[in-house]
Amino acid sequence: MPNVRLVNATLILPDRLIPGGALDVEHGRIKAVGLASQLGEAPGRTLDAAGHFVAPGFVDLHVHGGDNADFMDGTVEAFETAIHAHTRHGTTSIVPTSTVARHEQTLTFLENARILQRRGAHPDRGLGRVVGAHLYGPYFNQDKVGCHPRDAARPPTPAEYERYLEFTDVMLTATCAPELPGAAGFYRAAAAKGVRLNAGHSNATWTEMAAAYELGLRHVDHLYCAMSSVSSLRERCGTPMQASMLEFVLATTEMTTEVIADGRHLAPELLRFVAMVKGPDKTALVTDCSRALDLPPGRYTFGPLDGGEPFDSDGGVGLLPDSVNLASSVRGMDFMVRHMHQQVGLDLPAAVRMATLTPATILGLQDDIGSLAAGKRADLLLLDAGLNVTSVFVAGEAVQFS
Repeated sequence: MPNVRLVNATLILPDRLIPGGALDVEHGRIKAVGLASQLGEAPGRTLDAAGHFVAPGFVDLHVHGGDNADFMDGTVEAFETAIHAHTRHGTTSIVPTSTVARHEQTLTFLENARILQRRGAHPDRGLGRVVGAHLYGPYFNQDKVGCHPRDAARPPTPAEYERYLEFTDVMLTATCAPELPGAAGFYRAAAAKGVRLNAGHSNATWTEMAAAYELGLRHVDHLYCAMSSVSSLRERCGTPMQASMLEFVLATTEMTTEVIADGRHLAPELLRFVAMVKGPDKTALVTDCSRALDLPPGRYTFGPLDGGEPFDSDGGVGLLPDSVNLASSVRGMDFMVRHMHQQVGLDLPAAVRMATLTPATILGLQDDIGSLAAGKRADLLLLDAGLNVTSVFVAGEAVQFS
């Protein structure tokens, strides 16, 4: 799409729709957005959107794999397979996310993320852009480890995390349970290198969250999932009952969070409640997706094939074997957006914002991606009336899927 005007579109902006809208693209970036009659002379040829919605490309800041590949599998090929799978679902900016694993496996994950980030997008091969990596584990509380290997979860130690922090050119975010021994040291070291700090897989109290907040913590992973609650803290701390991560996030304006809107992790009223209390500008949609994306029901491995945890996919969600406990999602971001709009009841600009501008802002990339605005990358999606992805563009180039 070199130097083109896209016309006959309903543009999805962060706060409104523009029916009959037009969008100009020059040299891979958006030049102008609005009604065609307001944009002046077209920069090149005209492309008819045929009445489709036009949205910014989705931004996924928490995702583990897809199409039978996990970012922890240890190969560049696995990265490309998973990226290709999520690009099909409209994710044009992806943050590969690690799992609890052995030290050397985490180092390989960071090395591969660096390689893919430096290569950039390849629309001709169906690949969106790696914008950075998320160090997610191994610094989890073993009591809240979820579907990650319990025995490999561990407190942070300088000898280990200083090796990880050699990759801060690619590491955008890092998660640690604030209550672990050594967590404060890890937060200080990561923040000093410009890494954004998350809390997750944690049984932290309000007091422990507040201490982490003073060190720079601003985000909590997948709200309601693998995190402390008033009841779990009563088991840990006794009485009087303690406020948990949930209360801290909801009460602290500067804190952001994320939700898995796959229809299986959280009920519609719970998703509606979070969006109402925190707002779409502070709550991102994430897929937290496993390798089972777009695959039939069956037994798969969460994390690396060497040392990961088995789980079962029923085609709608991952489940731990012989358990009702969930094991990550098996859906792409397009499903999450549809669910938030069609089942939860958010208006379309809000639902799309949660998958675009909000995660871009959480990552500090809002000046480059995340909305249909002049100067930003022309990462675009065409969506039909049912919000299914019909076309994907990265930096103005149509993505080719084989």
